[in-house]
Amino acid sequence: MTPPVARTWARRGHTPVIRVRGRSRRRISIAALACYKPGERSRLIYRPRRDDGRRDGRKSFAWTDYRDLLTTAHIQLGGPIVLVWDNLNVHLAYGMRQFIDRQDWLTVYQLPSYAPDLNPVEGIWSLLRRGWLSNTAFTTPEHLIQTIRQGMRKIQYRPHLIDGCLAGTGLSLTSTTS
Repeated sequence: MTPPVARTWARRGHTPVIRVRGRSRRRISIAALACYKPGERSRLIYRPRRDDGRRDGRKSFAWTDYRDLLTTAHIQLGGPIVLVWDNLNVHLAYGMRQFIDRQDWLTVYQLPSYAPDLNPVEGIWSLLRRGWLSNTAFTTPEHLIQTIRQGMRKIQYRPHLIDGCLAGTGLSLTSTTS
């Protein structure tokens, strides 16, 4: 992974170059749910996944991983879930759609295509990239995962940050009917 850089400098007229040792086919993926309920503390449920090369050749989350995350969230939150999702291909997979249709506790709304500004979780990724992951060259995948977990934990325990991610979208928790 090339390090995310928050700030760098170079002499005027020279493009800064960050050198990184080697390239790796290893991949770290993260899935997260920003959970909001009126009158209650906002929550963040996440799961990192490291590609260990042993799972069906897939490097990122499969629909079954998202299914498991949603089931875990349902148990932790103890109630129905209204899910607002972007159009990631795995979210639209046939198996995922079948799972959603079978759950009476799950309602899903799809965001319009190419609308990351309406997705509160994009704000979480921005906080993570600009804060805990910025200006760091990770020495090992474990170092990266440890730093991701620390950053996500810090965000988890600061509900005002999670609330700010929702506020940044312009969406609200209340429905308006005319």
